[in-house]
Amino acid sequence: MYRAEVKLRTGLLGEPAKHIRPLSEQKAIDNGANALAEGFLFSVAALLIIGETWRSSRSQSKRRDDVDDKLDELGTQVTELKTRMNLLTDQLEQRDLEQQLRNDELTRILERVVEIGLRGGWAEFEDTPLQFPRISLAPTASSVSHSPLPPDDTRIDVNTPDKDTKSSNDKPPSP
Repeated sequence: MYRAEVKLRTGLLGEPAKHIRPLSEQKAIDNGANALAEGFLFSVAALLIIGETWRSSRSQSKRRDDVDDKLDELGTQVTELKTRMNLLTDQLEQRDLEQQLRNDELTRILERVVEIGLRGGWAEFEDTPLQFPRISLAPTASSVSHSPLPPDDTRIDVNTPDKDTKSSNDKPPSP
């Protein structure tokens, strides 16, 4: 061992080659014990470094797997929430459309009832040249009516008298 150390030192450090003398027994034992102790410490240190590296890589891979699992779970939840949100949006739009159609129909019916009442004598003004006002609660012609009746049957022309109603000139004078 001593010879290998001297040859290594001369080869690496560039020392001049010299004759290698034998060591005394005591010095050889000390050098051997030193080499064994250093070798043991080096191997323990190497094993500790390798073990710690393996443990940290294993914990990192475990943590990476946990993060991947959580990301997959969150992605699934986001997909489910998007689907649910789309379904709820569709339901709300459908309800809104139904409500709008119902309101339009009720407005049309109310307008018709008011017009019939005005024309039918509920609010009759005798001997006055007043014209009955046109009440327009229903949406304009630009909106689509979803009534089963044709448009001619749903509107009453206030300006032209019906055949069924009497004009103020046809009435007998009141006493």
